[in-house]
Parts: sequence; C-alpha cells; structure tokens
Amino acid sequence: MKRLFFSLGFLLLFSLCFLSLTAGAQSPDVKFIADTLVVQAEGTYEADPDLATLSFDISAQEKELKLAYDKATQSMRKIVDLAERNGLKKDEIALGVLTVQPFYEGDRKKRARSYQVSGHLVLKVKDFSRLGTLMDESIQDGIADFRSLTYSLADEEAAKQKAVAEAMKRAIGRAGAALEQKGQKVGSLRFANLDVKQLVGVSRMDAYSVAGLSSMQAVEVTADSGMFSKNQRAAAPPPVPQPEKITVSATVQCAFQIQ
Repeated sequence: MKRLFFSLGFLLLFSLCFLSLTAGAQSPDVKFIADTLVVQAEGTYEADPDLATLSFDISAQEKELKLAYDKATQSMRKIVDLAERNGLKKDEIALGVLTVQPFYEGDRKKRARSYQVSGHLVLKVKDFSRLGTLMDESIQDGIADFRSLTYSLADEEAAKQKAVAEAMKRAIGRAGAALEQKGQKVGSLRFANLDVKQLVGVSRMDAYSVAGLSSMQAVEVTADSGMFSKNQRAAAPPPVPQPEKITVSATVQCAFQIQ
C-alpha cells in the first residue's frame, strides 16, 4: 500500500512539473524530477521551395447561356493545352466546376438579360522557368484572370519530419551533456510532447499585389465583386517574384530516465 501511494505521488509530481514546463515561457530547458530528466529543445529545417501553384479565374458573360458556357469551356481548354505544352501532367492541372449566375432587369420573374459562367483553374508547376510563359499566355486575349502565385514545398510532411528529427537530436544531446557532469547516462524515453510550427517563408503573390507577399496571405474573390466583368478584368500579374527559402521549426519536450 505504501508503494502504491508513493507511485501515485510520484506520478502526480511528475505531471505537475511537466505541465509547468509546458505552460511556463520562462521554464529552464533542462529540469530534474526524481530519477527523470525533462528536456526541451528546438529544431529547424530550411529548404528552397520546389512547387509553385498558379491560380486563374475564368469567366464569360453573354446574353445566351450556351454561348457563355461554351466560351468559358473554351478558355479552360486553352489553358490546359498551354499547360500540357509546357510539360505539366494531368494530375498537375486542377479544373474547378463552372458556375452560372443570371442577371435580371429588376424583376426576377422576367427572363434573365444575360448569364455569367465562372470557373477556377489551378496549375502545379515544378519547373519555375515555365512560370513567366504560363502567366503571360494565360491572360492574353482575356482567356483568364490571374489570381495568385504561391511558392511552397511539394512534400511538407518530409520537411516537418526533418525538423522534428533535429529537435530530438538536440534534446538527446542536451540531456547527455547535463548528465555527463554527474557521471550518469541518458536512459529510455518516458514521455515526449511535440509541437511543429507553421511554415515560414511561404510566399504568395495575388492579382492585387505589386510584389511577393509572405505567410500565406489570401484574397477573397466572389462573383459579386465584379472581378469577372469584361470591363473590370484583373490587371496583368507583375514580374514573377523570386522564391525565398522555407523554414519549418519544431519544439520537443522529452522526459528521459536517468541511468
């Protein structure tokens, strides 16, 4: 019975200390709790982006629905052909569903005076040298409206795993250094808490910017904004910005048994 109370008391003490380490911003990176060593460490992984995502909006407005639909479909087909000529595969071309919006003259009971057919198209580009051609030729002759360009990592999960591995390596090294002075060694891992932070350096340029934007800034575009109007098409995109390095960071809190 005494052994049971002792075990419960230890677990309670360990839990309170570990939660204190998690919540307190000023807690030390290394802390001893009975025969357990609690360590906190950070790791980072930096890489050049290897994926560019191009987004376009397509629209056509005509008095006849069929004519508007055919024009929008033809515009999509032209961009798909352009993408394929520049080496993009089918799985790197995503076509959105075409939507129809009728316009009435005051009374909705009357026949629509015109129809607007709108759609969205996304290209996944790995060869950045193709970006200029894809952007310029896509907006020629009103085929499409440029919406955004985003640089990112094709395999974000792999980058996060490398950041976590670096954090664990530092945690083990820090624990070993703390115990070496006492002639002790790092034992088995008893507990670990992991926090992978957001990507830093993912850049985005949209139709309303004049330079690259950072941290995934988004622009809301709706049919009511008038962006799809023939007389109010989005301006041609500025020169293609150079991508920046992307950094992934991870923080790990580990509890090691002391040998």
